[in-house]
Amino acid sequence: MSVKRDIRFRVYVSFTVMVLFGLAVIIKAFAIQEKDGDALRAKAKRVHIRNQVLPAERGNIYAEDGTLLCSTIPEFDFHVDFSVINKDTFYRYLDTLAFCLSRQFHEGTPGSYRQKLIRGFRKGYRYWTLKEDASYKDYELIRHFPVFNKGQNRGGLIIDARSERKNPYGFLAYRTIGLWRENAPNVGLEKEYDTILSGTPGYRVIRKTTGGVWMPVEGSEVDPVNGEDIVTTIDIDIQDIAEHALLDVLEKYNCAYGTAIVMEVKTGKIRALANLGRQEDGSYHEDFNYALIPTEPGSTFKLFSLLALLEDGYVNINDHINVGSGVAYFGRQKLVDDHLGLGNITIKEALAHSSNVAFAKLIDKYYRDNPRKYIHHLLALRLNKRTGIDLPGERQPYIKSPDSKSWNKTTSLPWIAYGYESRITPLHTCMVYNAVANNGAMMKPYLVSAIKEYGKTVREIKPKTLISHIAGPATIRQLKEALHAVVEDGTAKGIQSPYYNFGGKTGTAQVADKGITYNDGVRQGSFVGFFPLKNPQYTICVLARSAPHGVYYGAALGAPVFQAIANRLYATKVGGWILPDTLASVRRPFDQPALNETYAPIADALGWHVTFPQQNEKLVDLIHGKDKNDIKKEIVPLTEGIIPDLRGLGLKDALDILEQENIQVNVSGSGRVAEQSIPAGSKIKKGQTIHLILS
Repeated sequence: MSVKRDIRFRVYVSFTVMVLFGLAVIIKAFAIQEKDGDALRAKAKRVHIRNQVLPAERGNIYAEDGTLLCSTIPEFDFHVDFSVINKDTFYRYLDTLAFCLSRQFHEGTPGSYRQKLIRGFRKGYRYWTLKEDASYKDYELIRHFPVFNKGQNRGGLIIDARSERKNPYGFLAYRTIGLWRENAPNVGLEKEYDTILSGTPGYRVIRKTTGGVWMPVEGSEVDPVNGEDIVTTIDIDIQDIAEHALLDVLEKYNCAYGTAIVMEVKTGKIRALANLGRQEDGSYHEDFNYALIPTEPGSTFKLFSLLALLEDGYVNINDHINVGSGVAYFGRQKLVDDHLGLGNITIKEALAHSSNVAFAKLIDKYYRDNPRKYIHHLLALRLNKRTGIDLPGERQPYIKSPDSKSWNKTTSLPWIAYGYESRITPLHTCMVYNAVANNGAMMKPYLVSAIKEYGKTVREIKPKTLISHIAGPATIRQLKEALHAVVEDGTAKGIQSPYYNFGGKTGTAQVADKGITYNDGVRQGSFVGFFPLKNPQYTICVLARSAPHGVYYGAALGAPVFQAIANRLYATKVGGWILPDTLASVRRPFDQPALNETYAPIADALGWHVTFPQQNEKLVDLIHGKDKNDIKKEIVPLTEGIIPDLRGLGLKDALDILEQENIQVNVSGSGRVAEQSIPAGSKIKKGQTIHLILS
């Protein structure tokens, strides 16, 4: 009896413990359900279900003529969910599908693709990788392949799309157009207009399946809104001219960096913005927006001083100033002109020959007792403010004033007068000179003229006038006359053109920044000007920083770049220039011009009765008359000492012409001359080398 009670007692105890444990489990489960249930359910959902962002297609960047400058190229990864494909359908079209894949991707034979597909189908893979980094053409075609043409739910084809940014012109205007990177800072227009270009991303729900593969949930997609396109003012032809012209000078003198700006006078549109910096291997690359970096400008600043003097009525450009032997003292500081012994000269001549002494003495004489009056003129030109160009990275300029802690009552005013103790960007210089060219109207420089959506303009960005008149008509007239004198008889007379008049100013400045002192011998040379003189169309500003103790004068670094750009612009954009030796201007319905020695045997063979000149150096164009046997000749004149337009010529004839002028020639490509590195109409220089591109 006692044994039974003992057994019964143990059973009761065990049962009670089990009941209590069960109750504890229930209570704990209830507590978890009430207290932590939502958090745990969310965690489980995150582990097995998540939202996947679907990136929007980034907008394109175009030039105003419709040229594509930067675009988003779609790339695709193809995967297969074999679990949704009907067995009969799969084996019925297996051979055809394998053949199509082999022909399209060229990554295996039809037999190898057949084996891969069978293996994937038998194992029931739900996210089998078929192809990565496929093109849009692949995407268009694969959707119509057998089996896959039944859609994702029945055909099993899963397409994952992504985008890659491409610039068709490589590094041309690279720093201006910019760079877009998913996990790094953007630069250029890509950064400035990122919110417009990027659009709005979409999303879809993906679920984790057996084997740890993430699969999209059908019907969960929210489509992205693609980005809008922007239209830039950059003219790719002008940009190409500017970069090549700048590169030639930088390489010739081993410069540290350079920038060239081409601005449209009437609108402020930036037609070209080249920025080239020297790399460790000696090559040059668009690595920084040097046009937006303030430096002491040097002699190009003298125009602003002259504007102040003229506006206040202190002088006119025909007044005289005695610069003596080109030496002046301000306190204990000695100022020396590069051109010594100019003596008694007009103010126009002072600008033409870039006399530091003249402008230092003039500004000191008239503004010594009231320096704020002079500084006010500089501030009125917005030299203390950013230009506001739609490009990131523009730094704050600096105009020293009597309020500055470093202001020196004796030297600051005369030193500012000829371009020191203040810092402005090359773009500021270009903007003010452009205002002079534009009869006093200062235009805001800008790079984007329109925003488009699916080809339709949704926003037009029009030119903006910052200042209607930076000076009176009489002042503007005198400034233009003085700038023309720089070219006619001053520091830039070496780049005069026989085809058009223009005005401009050379600039040279010692450099002291970023660990560089004046004693290091680093300088910057610049040239800024506009053309044609009577009706200016373009303003061009060029600045290059020299190598230590290297060539540095603005006439050597900046002026040749201006000349190369202006020559090509005048010939191709302004429209008023027909060179006497422009081969392309001659009517040629059937044949290209060539040397008479080239054409003579052809004419004889065809029975054409043409009398050719005796001199083999004569270029001849054969012109058809009323019928095919009525042949006339035209002699295309060549101007001695001037580079001719060689486009359209065969290589042999082009070489014959150039060798007669002792010009070295580099050639690339095949066929006829398509491009030449030295513009037609340029003066031939001793030891010059020209690069011909054939096509």
